Amino acid sequence: MHMRRKNWAMPELTVCSYYIPAPEAQRGSWHARFTRPQPLHIELGCGKGVSTAQMVHENKEINYLAIDVSSNVLGSTRRNLALAFGEEPIENVLLTTFDIGFINQYIAPEDECERIYINFCNPWSERKKHAKRRLTHPRQLAQYRAFLKVGGEIWFKTDDEPLFRDSVEYFKETGFSIRYLTDDLHADGFTPNYVSEHEMKFTALGMPIHMLIAVKEDVEIAPPRIR
Repeated sequence: MHMRRKNWAMPELTVCSYYIPAPEAQRGSWHARFTRPQPLHIELGCGKGVSTAQMVHENKEINYLAIDVSSNVLGSTRRNLALAFGEEPIENVLLTTFDIGFINQYIAPEDECERIYINFCNPWSERKKHAKRRLTHPRQLAQYRAFLKVGGEIWFKTDDEPLFRDSVEYFKETGFSIRYLTDDLHADGFTPNYVSEHEMKFTALGMPIHMLIAVKEDVEIAPPRIR
């Protein structure tokens, strides 16, 4: 789906103190960009930041790096953060934009994080050959392993059952164990659950939300097969 250009987004991001316009220059030094040394969580594909803003505001003891490929949606993330914080200073989040498919060009092992969030990513289910574009594909998970600490977690949510089933196997193939899994997140009562705009829409349509928590094990993995 093509998103309509938001002419206000880039000008607002340019003057935002926590927007990083050249993420490749921060590779290996993301921790130093935050005001306080704290555990780092990374959100891959933050979208408009409805859930991001709530999560960041309620967990000021954690530093967050929120990434999206589009400056249009990242502009909305900035606005939602501003609404959540009000007059409070915003010091525990950085926003940036790049193609997550090439994430190792922007985030190094020195940028070690404790948790990664992947929420409602494109399922790429139309054609089998497109599966390698999924954010949970083994070649992507292999990249994340480079900067996710041993014992660190990936929290993954989706409304797409085929993507979810395939992703469970992807995680197992790439040295992750499954700590938590549900096919109906809301019925399961899992907390904390920060609800995104997509999750609100799918839930209103009566669609169950699938979620898992995968844990990085201390094992060597073979290079992923491209499928």
